Amino acid sequence: MNQLQALLNDSLIRTKHVENAAIININERKVSASTSGFYVPPENAISLIYAFYNNLLQVRREGLYFKQKHYKCVRADEHSIYLQNVHGGLIVVKTNAFILIATYRVGMYPSVCVEAVEKLADYFREKGS
Repeated sequence: MNQLQALLNDSLIRTKHVENAAIININERKVSASTSGFYVPPENAISLIYAFYNNLLQVRREGLYFKQKHYKCVRADEHSIYLQNVHGGLIVVKTNAFILIATYRVGMYPSVCVEAVEKLADYFREKGS
């Protein structure tokens, strides 16, 4: 397990309100780390990067497909996108170098998931990442 994977487990999965998580390196356009068993297809990683830089208005209006599931947009700004569907939700937060992804399922508290992901993003921002 690399340092980023350990960080995902320690700061997100341990909350018990994050089902899966991943970190996408924006410059490399690929996943740098993910929790065990969570695979983010390359086209999904690129579409999340694109959502922040070119497609935010469309995400607000139409939602987003991630891993072949449609998510309705709850909130979208230049730093965060919150999405949900009947099975749970997807939280996507951008820092200078990374995009953090976290999923939650029905029965988990979305607010706890959001708080944990935003706090991890703040940690990366403080480090300049």
